[in-house]
Amino acid sequence: MNKFLKEFKDRGFFYQCTDEEELTSLVNKEKIKGYIGFDCTAESLHVGSLLQIMCLRLLQKNGHRPIVLLGGGTTRIGDPSGKDKTRKILKDDEIEKNIKNIKSILKKFLDNDNPDTKPIFVNNYSWLKNLNYISFLRDIGKHFTINRMLTFDSVKLRLDREQSLSYMEFNYMILQAYDFLELNKKENCVLQMGGSDQWGNIVNGVELIKRYSNNQAFGLTTPLITLASGAKMGKTESGAIWLDEKFLSSYDYWQFWRNIDDRDVIKFLKMFTDLKINEIESIKDKDINELKILLANQTTAMLHGEKAAKNSEEAAREAFSGNSLGSNLPTVNIKFENDKKKISIIDLILLSKLENSKSEIRRLVKGSAIKINDNVVSDEKFIINEDLFEKNYLKLSIGKKRHIKIELS
Repeated sequence: MNKFLKEFKDRGFFYQCTDEEELTSLVNKEKIKGYIGFDCTAESLHVGSLLQIMCLRLLQKNGHRPIVLLGGGTTRIGDPSGKDKTRKILKDDEIEKNIKNIKSILKKFLDNDNPDTKPIFVNNYSWLKNLNYISFLRDIGKHFTINRMLTFDSVKLRLDREQSLSYMEFNYMILQAYDFLELNKKENCVLQMGGSDQWGNIVNGVELIKRYSNNQAFGLTTPLITLASGAKMGKTESGAIWLDEKFLSSYDYWQFWRNIDDRDVIKFLKMFTDLKINEIESIKDKDINELKILLANQTTAMLHGEKAAKNSEEAAREAFSGNSLGSNLPTVNIKFENDKKKISIIDLILLSKLENSKSEIRRLVKGSAIKINDNVVSDEKFIINEDLFEKNYLKLSIGKKRHIKIELS
């Protein structure tokens, strides 16, 4: 088996391939270009996109060239896959801002120096914005049948649940197939990768390329990842695990991986780190907490750098020791809004953004889950004043895993 495809399988990335035998033969003979598309509906990607990013990273590591398609055009429509309702339509300037930010995130994961393998970034708005509707229907639309399109999960599930599906969204799969055709023509791209929920869209592209130009192209999908708890990858009770530090600190990102369920640790070491498979196999029986710290350090270093990973590990150690404020803990600056220089525990937590619900904060206080400087807060009306700040700082903890420093400005 080809080295790229073998590692793709060994790391747990493989779900389906349109023609595995032919793809193996091709990548054994030559270097290829493969792409993954990212719609730009938010300013940042979250951990739910990380498996796809790791696929591009693996493709590049094996000498092939990744293409990153940023969906400036398709974002204006919205992918109906897995959605219960039509996405909010974003303004053009919002989409452009999102594209710029997502591109900078992806560059952190990919090697941008080697001219033979450095990523190619494309925006599908460049070819979708000027499409002539009549020509598009005649040249591209003729290759699609309504009968077939109605069988794809992205459409079928919405209709089965009697939820509305706009004609705009119905066209998404045709546009995604057209993206693959354009990349095949412009960049000689022969592979599209994506999550298993994209299988129908990817197959459409493979078939469109065959019918339109008689070229052979391939689709390769990954399994949809959920946590052992059953939760969706990238989502937690406290919100999305963002890849942009503006929305989630490197410390909180480290903590997410450190607190992964024991059952997920080995699987995620294979999926989300560069550690070799045989190395992971040789350490899999080590202490589970050591492995979790290894996972947290590897994933955090990949996104935020070695120093951030080391600081996060040290901050966690300090936070749990209870001996200090924790010099490496994430810091939130607050300013007293009145001359009394006091703030309630509820308002402090809301300002810290550790919680956004007053009722939830009251519940946590009642459960003795909130601490100031390692002392339990037992009264929801507890008032924080200047006396609680040591050298202008205090430590706020919620439960055993969430700790931050509050700085008085």
